[in-house]
Amino acid sequence: MITTTSLYDQFITLYREKETTQDNDWLKDLRETAFEAFSGKGFPTTKLEDWRFTNVSPFLKEDFRLQPGAASLHGLHNAAHIPLLDAYEVVLKNGMLNEDVRIPGVKISPLRTALKNENLQSYFGRYINTEKHSFAALNTALFENGIVIEADKNIICDKPVHITHVYNAEEAVFIQPRILIIAHKSSKIQIVESVVVIGDKPLFINNVTECYVAENAQVDQYNLQIAPSNTHLVNFNQTVQQSNSLFNNYTYSLPDAVFVRNNLHLDLNGTNTESHLYGLYLAGGNQLTDNHTVVNHLFPNCLSNELYKGVLLDNARAVFSGRIYVHQDAQKTNAFQQNNNILLSNKAVVDSKPQLEIFADDVKCSHGSTVGSLNKEALFYLQSRGIGETAARNLLVRAFAFDVTNKIQIPAVREYVEKLITRKMAEAYD
Repeated sequence: MITTTSLYDQFITLYREKETTQDNDWLKDLRETAFEAFSGKGFPTTKLEDWRFTNVSPFLKEDFRLQPGAASLHGLHNAAHIPLLDAYEVVLKNGMLNEDVRIPGVKISPLRTALKNENLQSYFGRYINTEKHSFAALNTALFENGIVIEADKNIICDKPVHITHVYNAEEAVFIQPRILIIAHKSSKIQIVESVVVIGDKPLFINNVTECYVAENAQVDQYNLQIAPSNTHLVNFNQTVQQSNSLFNNYTYSLPDAVFVRNNLHLDLNGTNTESHLYGLYLAGGNQLTDNHTVVNHLFPNCLSNELYKGVLLDNARAVFSGRIYVHQDAQKTNAFQQNNNILLSNKAVVDSKPQLEIFADDVKCSHGSTVGSLNKEALFYLQSRGIGETAARNLLVRAFAFDVTNKIQIPAVREYVEKLITRKMAEAYD
């Protein structure tokens, strides 16, 4: 049964009226396939296993403008400034790249321009299962703006690339940006993403990122999801690794966005690949934060390590669902997954579901999940040493998050995230 809404009908109409004369034939076919997938199933419902704990329908009832166009937001991206971060700065305004960015050995292009290159056909949309993922299908069918980041062969980018997404929410808008990252053979690049929202009207961001890590290449990806309460964020990340490559993903979701859904899909598509996935979600108020990860071990002698931690306050809800698939040919696999949660309110709720599916017989795999509260003895000990209750609680939360924040390899970003955690905790108990 198709779940239809007014917004669903608007998207169907928008696609049928869409002008695609600028698209290559392969891109038109890709859009058509994605549109058929979305129109056939509509938005996901709680009847689907992957959405069982997350009802998205309340966040789709606004009268969104579906084509926001360009935004005049010059200078306001400084709100996402990370102190002491020495980086190449890239600013997207409502998903649009409006200025040239010159980085030695790294090409950054507007998506519309880059897709005229037939070579991108082997990357763009190739691995995303639009039949299964409705929001990714919707983005593929109707995306307009975004960027392509391409690191040349043997290039080691000397500084991180800091992408600031600036969105204009002076009216209710539904925006669908797209990012394609290609790290060619033996290259290395670090990418940091931040969000700035101007205005207080409902903003729905349906983002898709594709990342391809070639043989012997390395990509470090930092996603700092720090947005105001009028923000709804659905983020789909599809990463594919080739032999001897390294991929590190760091996802930090902090108050106050009312709804955050992260889908991180990782295909280890070669031997001797290594992957590390680190996540931290600090949710308060009536926030809903939902993290879904899928790691596919397809070849032998690969390592994946996943650690997600959550701190929930007030009436917040969180979902963690992690799946590791070890295919029959993926012998000598090492795969680890852990999700730990602290509830600081008796009204907060977390649903945690780590999963392993193993079809090989020579592997080392483990997974686990914990849900609890702050250690009362540790809290009492700190207070007995003259530390106030709020400060003591903040210290314990920072200690709990340390295993995740300490993995950040860029000192300025690590310090920035740690200070944000302290500030958000202080605001929660102010």
